[in-house]
Amino acid sequence: MHPLGPPVVPLHILRLCSVFEPAPGRSADGTTAALDRRTARYDPIGGMQNHTATLSRSLDALGHRQTVLTARLAAPRGVRPLGERARVHRTGLTVPHLRQLWAVAALPRALHPGGPRVDVVHAHQGEDLATLVLARVAARRHRCPLVVTVHCSVAHTLRGGSLRARLLQVLGGRIERAALRRADAVVVLTGRTAAALRDDGVPAERLSVIPSGFDPELFAGPRGDAFPGVPRPRIGYVGRLAPQKRVDVLVRAFGQLRGEASLVIVGDGPDGEEVRRLAAAGPAAARTTMRGFVDHTAVPDVLSSLDLLVLPSVYEEMGSVLVEAMAAGLPVVASDVGGIPEVVRPGENGVLVPPDDVPSLVDALERLAGDPRERARLAASARALAEAYAWPALAARVAHVYAAVLGSTPRVPTTA
Repeated sequence: MHPLGPPVVPLHILRLCSVFEPAPGRSADGTTAALDRRTARYDPIGGMQNHTATLSRSLDALGHRQTVLTARLAAPRGVRPLGERARVHRTGLTVPHLRQLWAVAALPRALHPGGPRVDVVHAHQGEDLATLVLARVAARRHRCPLVVTVHCSVAHTLRGGSLRARLLQVLGGRIERAALRRADAVVVLTGRTAAALRDDGVPAERLSVIPSGFDPELFAGPRGDAFPGVPRPRIGYVGRLAPQKRVDVLVRAFGQLRGEASLVIVGDGPDGEEVRRLAAAGPAAARTTMRGFVDHTAVPDVLSSLDLLVLPSVYEEMGSVLVEAMAAGLPVVASDVGGIPEVVRPGENGVLVPPDDVPSLVDALERLAGDPRERARLAASARALAEAYAWPALAARVAHVYAAVLGSTPRVPTTA
């Protein structure tokens, strides 16, 4: 018996997302995943990318057919299979300032995806609002329901003083509100965003809170040490090197630590060069290890090789790496912003600090780095809390949202 009731009828899902996981690659030695420097500038690595890919794989395992349309930022233009029944179509331009034009290039395929009729259009909204426009056109063309997952609400989560951020908040917020009010179902990652969208006029009965999760199979089994020779305790960051993540704040805070510790930064992105420069020039350069992009399959080994994870973001819808850290048994120090407090519970699995506050971050890092017993206590609690975030069960809840908009089953409760 399915955990949420009888198995659902297999559907054809048209999935629209501006970013998707990088295509599999290998380094020159043929053993490790690689991402060239030019590709890394386009920000193809992160929680939304992993979310859309893992959800697609999980739904494939449930028997659903999926056509995934995405930008070509993390791989060449073309079509690749994913699982047994999914196909990923990458299109558009590799020009960062014209990224939203991927939706124009994807329009013909969105209108005529091939195969059986489309049952549901599922759009994944980050900061690329062209996806919402494309999704509405596709749903009209196929006369089928539209489901939208909000990975970053530009109206309620996005922060920043740049012209781009202000335009997204004002103009993008209007586009977001209009599109979400018309969607047949809206999936959000946190209760905080659900409350904000209800205030915007999205009917409560159309909202479902389904967080990002982790793949239990990926995190099962013994783990190797990804950083042999790096002294402990190891304080780590894993994810995109992008402005919102404020990895520079972590580098500055680590440089002020009085105790012995090592800093490990894993990832790449638009801020990669600047973060590497700061780390090399800082007072703790000799105790800092920079590791670029790693394939998502390597993340469990990376996380299990750390003693403490830090997420110093200035805005965050949820922070999916936090869930994976919990699954790996890692205590977390994270910014008290967005939906992070719904994942990081002070005193249970980590510590919250104000964003952009170097002294507070230094204090939290020193306390946990110097207290292995407290880290062990938080780690045990983190593993227990992670059980609620396993992807197979979360994907089943998404499948029931599809069934609900098609009228074949009651909507599942809107709880995380």
